[in-house]
Amino acid sequence: MSTTDTDTAAGQEAPPESGATAEERELGAAESQLSTAPVEEINIPSLGPLGWARWFWRQLTSMRVALLLLLLLSLGTIPGSLVPQTSIDQLKVQDFQERHPTLTPIYEKLQLFHVYSSVWFSAIYLLLFISLIGCIVPRTWQFIGQLRGRPPAAPRRLTRLPAYTTWRSEAEPEQVLEAARKIMKRRRFRIHGSGDAMAAEKGYLREVGNLLFHIALIVLLVSFAAGQLWKTEGSTLITEGGGFSNSVTQYDDIKSGQLFDNADLAPFGFQLDRFTATYERSGPQMRTPRTFRADVSYWDGADGATRKTSIKVNEPLEISGYKVYLLNHGYSPVVTIRDGKGNVVHQGPAVGLPIDGANLTESMVIKVPDYRDKDGKKDQIGFQGQFLPTWVRSQGMFSVFPALDNPTLVLTAYHGSLGVDGGTPQSVYQLDKSRMKQFMEPDGKTKFARALKVGDTMKLPNGGGTLSFDGVKEWASFQISHKPGDQGALIGAVAALVGLAGSLFIQRRRVWVRAVRGDDGTTVVEMAGLGRSEYAKLPEELADLAVRLQTDAPPAPEAEPDPEPGRDSTEEPGKDSTKDAGKDSTKEPTKDSASESASDTADPADPAEGARA
Repeated sequence: MSTTDTDTAAGQEAPPESGATAEERELGAAESQLSTAPVEEINIPSLGPLGWARWFWRQLTSMRVALLLLLLLSLGTIPGSLVPQTSIDQLKVQDFQERHPTLTPIYEKLQLFHVYSSVWFSAIYLLLFISLIGCIVPRTWQFIGQLRGRPPAAPRRLTRLPAYTTWRSEAEPEQVLEAARKIMKRRRFRIHGSGDAMAAEKGYLREVGNLLFHIALIVLLVSFAAGQLWKTEGSTLITEGGGFSNSVTQYDDIKSGQLFDNADLAPFGFQLDRFTATYERSGPQMRTPRTFRADVSYWDGADGATRKTSIKVNEPLEISGYKVYLLNHGYSPVVTIRDGKGNVVHQGPAVGLPIDGANLTESMVIKVPDYRDKDGKKDQIGFQGQFLPTWVRSQGMFSVFPALDNPTLVLTAYHGSLGVDGGTPQSVYQLDKSRMKQFMEPDGKTKFARALKVGDTMKLPNGGGTLSFDGVKEWASFQISHKPGDQGALIGAVAALVGLAGSLFIQRRRVWVRAVRGDDGTTVVEMAGLGRSEYAKLPEELADLAVRLQTDAPPAPEAEPDPEPGRDSTEEPGKDSTKDAGKDSTKEPTKDSASESASDTADPADPAEGARA
């Protein structure tokens, strides 16, 4: 068995005018079409509009530009993460602009407050989309053409290939090729026979993985675009016993894509039956929630049956393509307010705004626009204060634990104009006291305020009415999100990983087997392999194929040498052999010439010794 080094010119098909030999051109054909990568052509386009358009298109659809655009798209998301975005939180944007008056004009010109809808980000997005399509379409057609084609014929000199092995066998050439064909079929090679040689090719899934990866990128881009254009995302706060119906008016706040239509909202709803929260009461994780669960009843469709389930953190309710996430939790004191005439003007839970995330101290505001004093005169009244789930008087006006160990409602009252009649929207968590007066104690100097336990009643001065603290309900805030591109993005991400793994771990390679009759009557078997790139396992694979082929085409035994050159081994001692020696001398050049013709293909026993890269 013999080996040869890779020729430095292997794989470079030279044009006829370059002086390349026929062998070099033949080897170049053997290496052709191992990849669907476009051939780099160094052609200077004409200066006309058509020439420049073709040059620009080739640059845009090149893989280098696609990678560059992908990098720019990744860099473009950085300011979108660092700078507050108008589409996410308008209040944070206003706060940032107030704190940075110098940077604000610059950021506005660069469209950094709405990065994902900016002109420059959209341009990068669209160019990347076009570039990927321009890369994939021609490569896909070229790959289809390769699948319909046949492996190229064997080069005339297989010794020039990176992996090579040879041996002599007494089997007939047709038997060797037929045995090689069966072995290659079992190894799932594509086979094509031509004359005294057979070509086999394998590893097409490498190009499939490469194309799948790029197609998956397009699917990701389309999915992200669809998610931004048709998305809906909003939040709502529900007290125990309250419900939500999927309509725009039911959202406390809602953000939607540019192509969103209110008619696209799916008909579903749910009701908060009970909220359960327990907390760690000792140790370093004190106050940490242990149970955080919202038990709800939901229905899908206008006539859908009601079902029960639980929503937990990171365990959303999925319904009609929407996801309902559990965000926050707090308390709603249940109060009953009577005016000066004794009529009930407000009854039910009042939602507070948490000001202490650990112990759930809440700021309370209750507005009663329809109110009459003891004389029956129309007036408006407002209450302001705090709700403390666990109040310890010595600790100040803050809760010391988030559970309802000692719920206390601390309030003061104002009367006058709430400012709700002017048509200007107000926050339910803020009380405009500019046109209101605070109730005072009977001495006229001390401001009126009371701390109420469950079941207590606060009487306003001068017969102004009463407020009863009836109990406490719990509330939970939910985020309702719908992004139609989420499933497509997931499929694209999985496909991209599969395609990337295929393009990295699958190698495209070709194997040729040639079997010809030698001058000595034995069959000279040659095997050679060629990979698209540096494939370290190619010599091992070729050696394994050669070992399997030797089962049907075993190496021929080496001929035993004569005891004396030019003498017949059967000649009796002392016998005159001049005549026979003369005959032998006439046959010797023929034998030597046959050995010289096989000098490039020696006959080692182990085919693995001759397979090398």
